[in-house]
Amino acid sequence: MTSLDLTADGAALTAALVDVPSVSGTEGPLADLVEAALRAVDGLEVGRDGDTVLARTSLGRARRVLLAGHLDTVPVADNLPSRVEGTRMYGCGTSDMKSGVAVLLRLAATLPAGELADDLTLVCYDNEEVEAARNGLGRVARTRPEWLAADLAVLLEPTSGLVEAGCQGTLRAVVTTRGRRAHSARSWLGVNAVHAAASVLDRLAAYRPRSVEIDGCAYREGLNAVGIAGGVAGNVLPDECRVEVNFRFAPDRSEVDAAEHVHAVFAGLDVTVSIVDSAPGALPGLAAPAARDFVADVGAVPVAKYGWTDVSRFAALGIPAVNFGPGDPDLAHTRDEHVLLPRIARCEAVLRAYLARRKDLG
Repeated sequence: MTSLDLTADGAALTAALVDVPSVSGTEGPLADLVEAALRAVDGLEVGRDGDTVLARTSLGRARRVLLAGHLDTVPVADNLPSRVEGTRMYGCGTSDMKSGVAVLLRLAATLPAGELADDLTLVCYDNEEVEAARNGLGRVARTRPEWLAADLAVLLEPTSGLVEAGCQGTLRAVVTTRGRRAHSARSWLGVNAVHAAASVLDRLAAYRPRSVEIDGCAYREGLNAVGIAGGVAGNVLPDECRVEVNFRFAPDRSEVDAAEHVHAVFAGLDVTVSIVDSAPGALPGLAAPAARDFVADVGAVPVAKYGWTDVSRFAALGIPAVNFGPGDPDLAHTRDEHVLLPRIARCEAVLRAYLARRKDLG
């Protein structure tokens, strides 16, 4: 493929994006195509930061809306090129989130500047599916924060066409039990650290997650073992066992609060709790005027976002942000990943009407 046609219908543009593989770290060719296509659109200032492509209008409007989507995908699972069966398009990235990227690119190319009620910024960024240190949006926030200034940010992450507000925070910890090595034929001489991990697992099995309502959105927390490692050899009692734990916490908790809570859960056990990494959640922010208008235009009751998304980065900058996209979050990262074609058109129509302040949402 040598170019992208941003005026093609949403399904065709989604297929074109999907058929350019862009596993995290290899987004360069797709970013080149997106950049070239946006530079051909009149009235846009276009920038590039690594494999993140930025574009914005400067119309002097009173407010600015930012639309964002990541260009990368998880590794391909024998699901390229894209294919269409009925009203479904299958392929790696169809749901997470190249259908959303197609929507924002089409809006940039086909919505006349004279119809825009707000100035518009577009961010197509790299490395969302990998460790946070490589995230293109985070890099732009550090090096070119002026590009992220907005009254509202809409991330076109998969939400099945719903408005998902805020996001959970996430924390990963390692809970370590220790013992004493011994020959398994003389096990009474040692202490089995793997057996000691039973107390950790019992504590997790008995855990009752908290639910909290914020701005009408119910966030349910979760604390779960996601990995376990231990053992020396087939004839040795292990002297160490590590249980990896993931805590998804409501956005009314800070990272410090979340870490203290995890330590408290395992209080009284003979273990060491180490916080490996964490990222804060994001409050819904639905009281902000731009966000309130968006929710009213969509005409749907917002729900809590289960999972962590880059709305957290905007929240840290004091920018209200919501998740709204055509993909299905339950299909993200799966071999059978697909998107419903009517949902692409619907998502575009909603955003087009909001950006132009029309009520013809269909």
